[in-house]
Amino acid sequence: MRNLTSPLKLLSAAVLVVGLIRPALAEPRTYEIDPEHFSIGFMIGHVGYEKMLGMFLEGKGSFVYDESAKSLKSGTVTIQSDSLFTNHEKRDEHVKSDDFLNVDDYDTITFKAKELKTDDGKTGTLGGDLTMLGQTHPVELDVTLNKAAEYPFGHEEYTLGVSARTTIQRSKWGMEYGVENNLVGDDVDIILEFEAIRQ
Repeated sequence: MRNLTSPLKLLSAAVLVVGLIRPALAEPRTYEIDPEHFSIGFMIGHVGYEKMLGMFLEGKGSFVYDESAKSLKSGTVTIQSDSLFTNHEKRDEHVKSDDFLNVDDYDTITFKAKELKTDDGKTGTLGGDLTMLGQTHPVELDVTLNKAAEYPFGHEEYTLGVSARTTIQRSKWGMEYGVENNLVGDDVDIILEFEAIRQ
């Protein structure tokens, strides 16, 4: 009778190897930012006395990410500029005017991701282009992957939780109102917090 021990051993070894390398061969997946868990905040200096807090209440985004390779293939975030909210109606109207965001002519702010740099897949920097007021300039965000797991309730899908931070100089995009006399700061701290659901 033919000895089957060696073929069986080879088959078992092959199955084991395939199981080990499968995560490395995982394909990039698309993630959609959950609009119910997407916070878009900013802070900007006001006459040197404080950093005023504000938000954009409407935004959406998606990206293609390979978790095993820790690489981002593409990504876009779009913010509705007229969704700005600073908890003061007259101030909101001013910031939406052509002194600042000019929402009548530019209804969206867009970030297109280009490259993710990370060693551990948990923290890193994300480079991309920010388009605002019809101008596009590169920006770099500090990003942290807070959690990656099946959601414990509700949609129960695999979800990434991400924090991102950056600081921009708004004058680079031609938004110069109040900069020279320091009534309104040039530096704007951007705060992004979101959960993204794997599709």
